Formats: sequence, C-alpha cells, structure tokens
Amino acid sequence: MDKPRIGLLGTGPWAERTHAPALAAHDGVVFSGVWGRRPEAAAALAGAHGITAHSGEVGLDTLFAESDAVAFALPPDVQAPLAARAAAAGCHLLLDKPVATTVRGAREVADAAAASGVASVVFCTLRFARDTAEWVDEQSAKGGWFTAHAQWLGALYAPGEESPYAESPWRREKGGLWDVGPHALSALIPPLGDVTSVTAVRTGPDLTQLALRHVSGAASTVTLSLSAPRAGAGTGVELRGTHGVAVLPQGWGDPVGSFGTAIDALLESVRTGAPHACDVRFGLRLTEILAEAEAQVAAAAQE
Repeated sequence: MDKPRIGLLGTGPWAERTHAPALAAHDGVVFSGVWGRRPEAAAALAGAHGITAHSGEVGLDTLFAESDAVAFALPPDVQAPLAARAAAAGCHLLLDKPVATTVRGAREVADAAAASGVASVVFCTLRFARDTAEWVDEQSAKGGWFTAHAQWLGALYAPGEESPYAESPWRREKGGLWDVGPHALSALIPPLGDVTSVTAVRTGPDLTQLALRHVSGAASTVTLSLSAPRAGAGTGVELRGTHGVAVLPQGWGDPVGSFGTAIDALLESVRTGAPHACDVRFGLRLTEILAEAEAQVAAAAQE
C-alpha cells in the first residue's frame, strides 16, 4: 500500500476524542481498524469512522496483521504487554504516556521494540503541540539553566467537576504523579538533562512534590495533582538561568492536532530509521523516575 496502515487499541474517551479523529483525518495514513476490550464499544467507534472493529485475542492478532503500526489509548499497564506483543508482530508503536507504571512493564516494551527493530513514539502532549514543542526545543538549545519549576494541578476530582476522564480507574488509583507527571518531566528533561536523583513528598491524598537533580547540575521542583480546587488549578513550567527567565506558553492547541504531529513523528522515524527523542526508551526513563518517586511515597506512608 502507498500509505502506512495504523490501527488503534482502545475505545475510551481519549481514543474517541483524540486518537481516532486524528488517525481518520491524517492524509498520510490508512486508519486500519480499532480493537477494544468491549466489543460493543469497538463496534461503535469503528462505525463512526467506517473502519473494522476487532475484539478478543483473534481480533488483536488480526489487527496487528493488518497494520504497519498501532496507536494505543489504553490504561498504561494494559498498554504495556499489548505493545510488547505488537512490537513482536512487527508493528511500529505510537504509545500513550506513561508507557507503564512499573519499570519491568516499560522495559519489556522497550526491549521488544529493540528486538524487532520497530520505531516508537510516546505521545507526551507538550512535545508535539506546536507552541510548547518549539519552546522546549528553544530552551534546550540555549542551555545555561540554573533551576526550574513545573506544576500541573488538575481539577479532575474537584467537587462539581464533570469529566469523562474522572471515570478512569487507573487515574483514580495512580493520581497526578503518574497521569500528569510525564508531561512535566517531558518538558524539564530536554533543557536540564536527565534526572540523577529524585526526592518525593506527598501531602494529602493526591498532591505530590518532587525535588530533582539533573545531569547538567541544575535543580528543579515539580508539583502534581488531579485534585486541585477548580479556582486553583493550572499548569506551568518556568526556567531560570543565564538567559533570564523562560515561561512555557499557555494554550498549547488541540489534542487532535498534536496527535497528528505525533503520527508525523512516527512516520519520520520509520522512514529515516532515526529514533525520536520521545521514543519508548524515553518513556522507560519517565517510568523509572516516577516509580522511584512512588516508592519513596509508599515508604514514607509506612513510617
């Protein structure tokens, strides 16, 4: 076929509102089908886009066989084993963040991708939305940063808030550390360098603060929650260093457009053979950092 075929695994709100519309609208790929754990949900989403629905083990293998790449809109620890299986079947991977909430799970995906030689991209939104992606690249090129702070305070579980994402069991269990932590880290690591140490403190059921040291010598702090009061919610990243102060742009565009850019990134990686900066190895590193933070929070709770 002239165009690569990309299938979708997942049928929830994120798949319905972002992944499926972006795949259907992209003129460089063929939306090859959708797989879901619930057959009726897969049928509904497939019907909306005129594609084939799959479910069950046979359906999963069929979608892999009929696709050159697969995109994921599944809970992270459901995503990980299926992504490893997709890689073993020769499918390139367009993964959601986090890749997994265990280091073992994320490493299995990274190892499977390396063994099969498939390309991978992890959809960290800030790295694919135009304004924020350009900002991260610009600050990374400057260097000379001394310190930084990132905060991602969502009101997903605030009183009176109504969002379909609040029904997600894994988000409610894992909270802001795992859901929005990858976003913050994905913007801090490129300009400051990899994390060399992390100290985590949790105050309240879902308010986590991280103190990070980076390979560049810079230090950063991160504040994460999905349970902030609606009036106090907000996101931001601020860098300070020899060039002054740099603040992440707000209003970083629509998720569908950003996911379309992630599709482009995967196609470019497939074409050139060059790994993307947000590939599965980067996703593994994010999981390693967050898992260490989670372990510290758990140990403190036992004291």
